[in-house]
Amino acid sequence: MPAKKNKKPTRTSGAPRERTGEGGELHQLAGADGPVLTTAHGAPVQDDNNSLRAGTRGPTLLSDHALREKIFHFDHERIPERVVHARGYGAHGVFENYASLSDLTRASIFATAGKKTETFVRFSTVAGNLGSADLARDVRGFATKFYTDEGNWDLVGNNIPVFFIQDAVKFPDLVHAVKEEPDRGFPQAQSAHDTFWDFASLMPESTHMTLWQMSDRTIPRSLRMMQGFGVHTFRFVDAAGKSTFVKFHWKPLLGVQSVVWNEAVKINGADPDFHRRDLFDAITAGDFPQWELGVQVFDDAFADAFEFDVLDATKLIPEEVLPVRPIGLMTLNRVVDNVFAEIEQVAFMTQNVPPGIDFSNDPLLQGRNFSYLDTQLKRLGSTNFSQLPVNAPRCPVAHFQRDGHMQMSTQPGRAAYEPNSFSGSDRGPREAGLDGHVPFPEEVGGETGRVRSPSFADHFSQARQFWLSQTPVEQDHIVLAYVFELGKVERPAIRARMVANLRTVDEQLASRVAAGLRMPLPEAAEPASPVVELEPSPALSLLANAVETFEGRKLGLLVGDGATAAAVKRLTRGVAKAGGVVEVVALAVGGATLSDGSTLEAKQAVAGAPSVLYDAVAVVAGPDGGAALADDPAARDFLTDAFTHFKVIGLGGDTDALVDAAGLAGKLDDACLPVGTPAQATAFVDRLAGPRQWERDLTA
Repeated sequence: MPAKKNKKPTRTSGAPRERTGEGGELHQLAGADGPVLTTAHGAPVQDDNNSLRAGTRGPTLLSDHALREKIFHFDHERIPERVVHARGYGAHGVFENYASLSDLTRASIFATAGKKTETFVRFSTVAGNLGSADLARDVRGFATKFYTDEGNWDLVGNNIPVFFIQDAVKFPDLVHAVKEEPDRGFPQAQSAHDTFWDFASLMPESTHMTLWQMSDRTIPRSLRMMQGFGVHTFRFVDAAGKSTFVKFHWKPLLGVQSVVWNEAVKINGADPDFHRRDLFDAITAGDFPQWELGVQVFDDAFADAFEFDVLDATKLIPEEVLPVRPIGLMTLNRVVDNVFAEIEQVAFMTQNVPPGIDFSNDPLLQGRNFSYLDTQLKRLGSTNFSQLPVNAPRCPVAHFQRDGHMQMSTQPGRAAYEPNSFSGSDRGPREAGLDGHVPFPEEVGGETGRVRSPSFADHFSQARQFWLSQTPVEQDHIVLAYVFELGKVERPAIRARMVANLRTVDEQLASRVAAGLRMPLPEAAEPASPVVELEPSPALSLLANAVETFEGRKLGLLVGDGATAAAVKRLTRGVAKAGGVVEVVALAVGGATLSDGSTLEAKQAVAGAPSVLYDAVAVVAGPDGGAALADDPAARDFLTDAFTHFKVIGLGGDTDALVDAAGLAGKLDDACLPVGTPAQATAFVDRLAGPRQWERDLTA
C-alpha cells in the first residue's frame, strides 16, 4: 500500500479555532468560553486532542512536553490504598459546643458555649478494598478531624464501641486473618471464611466484638444513621492539671437504623455505592446529617470500682451505669470538591490531640499512636503530608522541620534549629511552656515484661450482656449471621471451636447456631475468668432505641399508567412534610401518564431500582398500568422483596393484579395499607414513622 502524503494542515486565524476530527466533524477548541487549559506549570495548551507529530501520519515527537507531562502524571495518579478502611467517603462540617467544659478540660474547642469548629468526617468499611461494595457486613470507621484553634484533633473511631483485640501487637494478625486469603486472593470485603474465624475462635477476647459484628450494626441503612465511638478511654485534663477519664460517643439525630441481610446482599448488586450516594444526595439536597457528641466521664474511683478494666478496648461502660452527657452538635453541610484530594488524602492519627485531651494506657490505643504516622508516610509519600489542604491545621503553624518531598511552605528566617541566639524574624518559634500540650503526669512503675494484665481476662461476660440486651428480632438476626458466616468455613474444627466459645456466652445462642449449621453442640470453652452475670443494657439494643420518624428516609413510589394524579400528589406532599423523600419509579424512566393526562417523569426504571433501595414503598396505578406492572418481573420483585424485608407498603387503586402476581394475595397484613383517599394517605404516612413489620409471617 503506497504511503499517503503528509499534507500540511490548514489553520484559520482568530478565536475560537476549529479542527477536523476523524469523521470530518468540526470541534471547537477549549478556551473560548472558559478557563484556558494549561500545563501543571501554567503554560497554555494549544491542542489537548492531538500529540505533536512529524507530519499528519508521522511519529510522535519526544519534544511534546505537554504529552509527556500528561502521561507522566497519569502513570502516577494512584497512591497505595489504605490497608484497612480503604473504602471510604466523607464530608465537611461544623461542630458547635453546647456549654463550657472548663471544669473538665482546658481544650479550647470546649471552652465556651456556642463555639464553632470546622470538621471533616470520613466513614469507611474496614476489610474491603477501595472498589468493594458499601453494604458488606463489616465494622464502619467513623473518623472526625476537628480543625481546632490549638491544632488538629483526630477522633478516630468506629460505629461499634468495642474492638476485637486488647493489644495492638495482634492488629496485623487480625487484619491478615480478615483480609482475602493469600493463597487464593478471596473472599473480598467479608469475614465469612476460614482464616478470620480461625483467628477469632483462637482469640476468646474477640468474642464480644463478634456479637456486635453479627448484629445489624454492621449493615447500616445509612452513614447518616449510625453511631460512632472513640472506642478507647482517653483523658480530659483541666487548667490545673487534674485528669478525668472520658469516652466519646456520636449519636445521630436521625436515629440508628440498619437493613436486613438479604436486603444488603441485593443492595450491593443494585447499587454498590449506596452509602456514598445516600450521603452525597442528602447533603446536596440540604438535608444535613447531624450527630450529638456525648461523653462518659469518670474518675479513678469509678475506674477502680467498675467490674472491668477501663483500659480494655474489648469492654464498654453501659449507659445505664454511666449515662452519656451530650456536649455538642456536629452538622455535615458540605460535600467534597474532589474525592481524591480530600477523602483519599485525608490523614487521621489518634495521636493528634490538642492541649486538654490526653491518652490513657490502653495498649491498643498506645499501639495506634505509634502506627498511624508510619501509615501516612507510606500512603502520601512525604513527611510533609500535613501541608495538604485537607490535613492542614487552621491555626498558625511554626516549627523547625524543613525540606523533604512536597515541601509547600516557604519558611523564613536564618535559624532552622533550637535553641538559637537570633532575634526578630531570624529567631523562629519558641516553646509554649505550660500553654502547650502538657502530658498528664501519671505515676508509672513496675517491672518490664511482655505481659497481659489479669484485669483483662474476662472475655465472655459483656458478650453475654450484649446478647441478652437484644430484642428477639435482633437475636434472630445474630443467629442467622453466625450461621451464614460459619457456614462458609470449610474446616469443621474451626466451626466447633467458635460455637464452643458461643456456648460459654449463652446456651441458647450456641444451640441455635449449632442447629443452623446441623452440627453437634460442642462442650463450652473454658473461660480464663468466671463469667459474671450482668444486668441487660437496653441501650445496647438497636431496635429498642429506634427513633420513630421517616425524616431522612426514602419512599419508592412505583407508578403505572392511569394512576390517580391526586393520590400521587397527596403521597408526595405527605412524605415531604414528614421529612422524607419520594422517588418515583416506573416501568421506564420516561415515567407514566397520570389520570389527568399529565406525564410524571420517573427518577428510576423499576428494572434498575429494586425496593431494597427504599425504606418503604407504595404502588399507584390505573387499570392498564396495574396490568402492565403485574406482567413485569421487576415490578413483581419490587413488591415481593418489600414484603419479605418487613417494609411498610402502600397500595393504591388497581394494584390487585400486581399483588396476585407477586404471590402476596391473602398474605397482606396491617402494614400493607391502602392509600387511595386523603385519610388513607395520612394514615400511611403516619405508619411510615414506625418500625418495620417484624411480626410479618413470611412462611404463610
